[in-house]
Amino acid sequence: MSAAPAYVILASASPRRSALLHQIGVPHRVVAPGLEERRAPGESVAACVRRLACAKAQQVWERTARAAPMPDALPVLGADTAVVLDDEMLGKPQDRAAALAMLARLSGRSHRVLSAVALRSAGGLAVRLSASEVQMRALGARECDAYWESGEPRDKAGSYAIQGYAAVFIAALRGSYSGVMGLPLFETAALLAEAGVPCWQVGPSGA
Repeated sequence: MSAAPAYVILASASPRRSALLHQIGVPHRVVAPGLEERRAPGESVAACVRRLACAKAQQVWERTARAAPMPDALPVLGADTAVVLDDEMLGKPQDRAAALAMLARLSGRSHRVLSAVALRSAGGLAVRLSASEVQMRALGARECDAYWESGEPRDKAGSYAIQGYAAVFIAALRGSYSGVMGLPLFETAALLAEAGVPCWQVGPSGA
């Protein structure tokens, strides 16, 4: 008889992160954290994404562990991603004008994407960081406006989704594609392995 799947909890409401976790065959359930995501004064971007990833994992761990004996509490994955240009974190656009302004700044330039993933388990809290460099081609005002009208930029950090229509904007990528999407799978798999949670337990569809 095969062993029961080793489940984890994903502390994120992002459907992209859930899909990425399914991609590497890790069964999971989603519990969204309730956390204010803001960079502290004087805090580096790398420190910020690490702190937020850890805080999300820890918060959901504490919430869900109350319902189960500590040895049986499921490991919790938390993640945080930042699009960084000139040491400024580009968040989700508030409106069309903000999105177009971000895209204009990213146009023809290289920017960084930092993505941290943290795992809270009975063994403690561990975190890893993925750093990627994305080169965007020059963008025209009309295509940026059309991209906004597609609806895709509205809930995306930096006002773009590399896995969506914005793939045509990306001239080069050095680093982790999944990290730019929001969950660096190499680092995630390493953390899961350390906690005894294997990948490839289910198919890419999650079935």
